[in-house]
Amino acid sequence: MTDLIEALRTPVADEGTGPVTIGMAVSRVDGRDKVTGRARYAAEHPAEGLLYGVVVSGTITKGRIAAIDAGRALAVPGVIEVITHQNRPRIRSFDLFYKDMTAPGGSPFRPLYDDRIHSSGQPVALVVAETFEAARHAASLVDIAYEAEPHETCLLDHLERSHKPSRLKAGYTPPPEPKGFADEVWDKALVTMEGEYYSAVEHHNPLEMFASTVVRGLDGHLTIYDKTQSSQNSRWYVSHVFGLSKDKVTVRNPYVGGAFGSGLRPQYQLALAVMAALKLERSVRVVLTRQQMFSFGHRPETVQKVRLGARPDGTLTAIIHEALAETSRNEDYVEAVVNWSGQLYACEHIRLGYKLVALDRFSPIDMRAPGAAHGVHALEVAMDELSYELKMDPLALRLKNYADLDPTEGLPYSTKELRACYEQGAQRFGWHQRPGAVRAMREGHELIGWGMATGMWDAMQMFARASAVLHADGKLVVSSAATDIGTGTYTAMCIIAADAMGMPLEQVRFQLGDSTLPVAPVEGGSSHVATVGSAVQGVCEKLQKSLFKLARKMPDSPFAKARFEDAEFAGGTLRLRAQPGYALALAAIVAFDGAGRLEEKYMMLPNVLKQKNYLRATHSAVFVEVRVDEAFGTVRVTRVVSAIAAGRIVNAKAARSQIIGGVVWGIGQALHEATQSDDRIGRFMNHNLGEYHVSVNADIHEIDVVFVQEDDRIVSRLGAKGVGEIGQVGVAAAVCNAIYHATGRRVRSTPMTPDKVMAP
Repeated sequence: MTDLIEALRTPVADEGTGPVTIGMAVSRVDGRDKVTGRARYAAEHPAEGLLYGVVVSGTITKGRIAAIDAGRALAVPGVIEVITHQNRPRIRSFDLFYKDMTAPGGSPFRPLYDDRIHSSGQPVALVVAETFEAARHAASLVDIAYEAEPHETCLLDHLERSHKPSRLKAGYTPPPEPKGFADEVWDKALVTMEGEYYSAVEHHNPLEMFASTVVRGLDGHLTIYDKTQSSQNSRWYVSHVFGLSKDKVTVRNPYVGGAFGSGLRPQYQLALAVMAALKLERSVRVVLTRQQMFSFGHRPETVQKVRLGARPDGTLTAIIHEALAETSRNEDYVEAVVNWSGQLYACEHIRLGYKLVALDRFSPIDMRAPGAAHGVHALEVAMDELSYELKMDPLALRLKNYADLDPTEGLPYSTKELRACYEQGAQRFGWHQRPGAVRAMREGHELIGWGMATGMWDAMQMFARASAVLHADGKLVVSSAATDIGTGTYTAMCIIAADAMGMPLEQVRFQLGDSTLPVAPVEGGSSHVATVGSAVQGVCEKLQKSLFKLARKMPDSPFAKARFEDAEFAGGTLRLRAQPGYALALAAIVAFDGAGRLEEKYMMLPNVLKQKNYLRATHSAVFVEVRVDEAFGTVRVTRVVSAIAAGRIVNAKAARSQIIGGVVWGIGQALHEATQSDDRIGRFMNHNLGEYHVSVNADIHEIDVVFVQEDDRIVSRLGAKGVGEIGQVGVAAAVCNAIYHATGRRVRSTPMTPDKVMAP
């Protein structure tokens, strides 16, 4: 044994990728599986005897189903059943059982519950067949008679019946009480601006359609592969709706082909697939069509009014920001639309208001940077308008009103490097060369404009658990029921674990996407790294201490009289800081224990008592160049610089990609994305990617990302905050402001389509 110990003390050569530390640029650990097709998504998992379900969508907006004739559909060869509200399996009736972990206040939609129609495209039947083709054909043969009722789907026609949200979503913070006397001060302000801003409905269009594959075991156990941002949220929903014990249901989502809010809540295909599996005692798959992807949650249509008052030197004296947004008849979907206006700029008099208008539409749902994407947009366009009233540089106006404390509550920021974002972003962009006058730059037939805006998003942390198992072969497996919606969770958690344990990245594996794993929150709000990442670091630190204790017990151990502080983990070994040339391989320490594995578990609880004393947020400064063809009204965003302060960056490569993705989505919000509604029939009309326009390669040019150094140990033990949302916030406003600088025309609604840009 002594000879073995001596051998283990010799330096261990680095292998593969070598040491990995937080902040490095690392390629995705799951990249090979994705590009080779080994990664399976919700609709790609095989099952013996699998049946296929196709949803029949309703054709009216409001009313009831008068009759259903499934005769022709049932006559199609291979069709097994047509499930409707009349013959579905038993489901629970109380609203409480349909509330998932992210549900807003009110009564959640219950698929195939009764004959009532609440919104256009609502599922009214599920055709189940031996083949997808048979189910799809039979779905077109289901005859349904309706009794239609008058509907209301136009927000602008019903603003007068708005109401304050009465039933709030968990985690939602309503606007703060008014500070000072904003209306009176605005009336007396020497310089004022007033504007109304409109944001159209936007729909998520991830590459992967919403799908659920329910695999029924011989014992009746349901293993469900679901497109969701939380396997445990979907399990919660299924267990409660169908009255199943949680040990009878396992939900998995190892790979998710895009979501950014659309998968926060279980969508109706999940309930329909489970219904069919229970009724027929078979495995069932249900996949929605692209058109059906437009039949549920979306970014809500919103109208905002902003009034700003200032002194001639640019000092803000009053901020008034009011918003009216749509919700459904049965739920009060809420967002923090106006709150940002009370947090971004120093001001003594602030009044914020937020109300909802209930319409005959499906409940809206979170969409990347919910509330901030359009709420900050209105504020930042208003600030740009004010800068022209003051004849003041837009960046100088923001610096003049820079807030060192939260203006509404007086709290300090946990960290705030926004000033550095302004400085570094402006320098990279060349903002000092910007002419103050509009229509001052032209090249050929295009007018050139430069605009900028500020971005802000919450830095959140939630509760999570993690487990870590170090095996005798030196492999580390860390687990949590987290989700990777394409943002790089797999890789980020491997980096955190490898950094903590001093191990090569290829020796670390992270398990996620399974409801049986340790508890993790719903993936959303840019909170996963700060939350699950902190749990991963915590469990690795526990594992370190256990390894150290074992190492001290080994014969002739150099750690026998050492303190934990004297040791370090590097190169897959435990070594003394003062004698780094000698080390014990971690695998050998585990082997000495005799069990063949060493496991630790950790529960991460946010330090709420400490965090509540700070305003925690990420910040950005976005600088944009546009070129506008005035004859056609077409806008090209030719250059973007986005400077980001988001705490420590875990994976520089993935983080940059996230910000670029956010900028692309912001350009889409600014110029392309809008779901058009024909309110005569109450239906979204452009429910396809041919007519719902998104940014494509030809629309995207130079995007430069600057990460400002920041380390926030209030938000998380890692110092990280999160980058998923902040990349989009402020982009559309910067584009709008650049269009004005180029043309002298102010567009106050998104998207800023050519007809609006050309308007006098």
